[in-house]
Amino acid sequence: MDWSRRACSRRGHVLYEPVEKEYQGQVRADTGIGTAWRCLRCGDFVLDVPTASGPVAEAPMPLRGKALRSRFIMRLLAVERIFRFLLVGLGAYAVWKFSNSEHSVQMLFEKNLTIFKPVAQHYGYDLDNSSVVTTIRKLFTYKHSSLDLAAAALALYAVIELIEAIGLWLAKRWGEYFAAVATSLFLPVEIYELTEHATKFKIATFALNVLAVVYLVWAKRLFGVRGGGRAYEAELTSESLLHEPTEPVGPAKPTGAVPNNGVSNNGVPGGGAPSRTVPDDGLSSDTLTNNAATLPLSVAEPTVRMPLGEPPEEIVQA
Repeated sequence: MDWSRRACSRRGHVLYEPVEKEYQGQVRADTGIGTAWRCLRCGDFVLDVPTASGPVAEAPMPLRGKALRSRFIMRLLAVERIFRFLLVGLGAYAVWKFSNSEHSVQMLFEKNLTIFKPVAQHYGYDLDNSSVVTTIRKLFTYKHSSLDLAAAALALYAVIELIEAIGLWLAKRWGEYFAAVATSLFLPVEIYELTEHATKFKIATFALNVLAVVYLVWAKRLFGVRGGGRAYEAELTSESLLHEPTEPVGPAKPTGAVPNNGVSNNGVPGGGAPSRTVPDDGLSSDTLTNNAATLPLSVAEPTVRMPLGEPPEEIVQA
């Protein structure tokens, strides 16, 4: 899947016009049907007007390729955290509500239990010695303060899940660190629960959390892994289609054959065709080549092959 084109199809292209003339060759192409601008996300040339203009240093750096795929994974993890937040939050509210009305809930339970006893006895089921009834009655013996403490602990866990979800959804660096640390801290608790009573749901949850921590640390280069944050930022910058090169990119200059020590068959030093000078408007009879897309200059004129990376350095005779 081409994640860059997929994003552009949903959000539109990112077109930017640098004010420095020497950099416009990286993103601009004059054709016979208009001026085309290169999208900074998918890399395609589009016959449209740039949505912004300014210095190269202020050019937008949209996520491309693997970075877009990584953000998609981050948002899947964020959705899972939102689900946990809702589930644990409801549990915290239920425990708090029960602690504040424990006596009334106990009376309601015992009253309904008396109603269902004849039906249970008819089918040979002893409700008084049922494990479910015994567990519920045990809950009524808990102190009010203990229930409040349990509700507070569940509420704190729900807030942690919410913070993780927000940080991962927004693809923030602090969110990635927070999610990795918070998830790691709860892994020993999950391991203990698996040793006590393992279920398919607990095993799946534990495996998901381990994979999430490994992915965050490795892919996001957390805690200095694979070069750390600097290497991660450098990776994102290197994928930018408009950046300031080491040497400023100027307009293409016509050149002839590169001279060498050999002599060609026609007697011209350099081993190739004799060099010639091409006028500034000579693009109508020549082509610019650099292994890229082809854009027509006009209906009756030859074509221009626009560079995908750096501007062309030679003008070759058509």
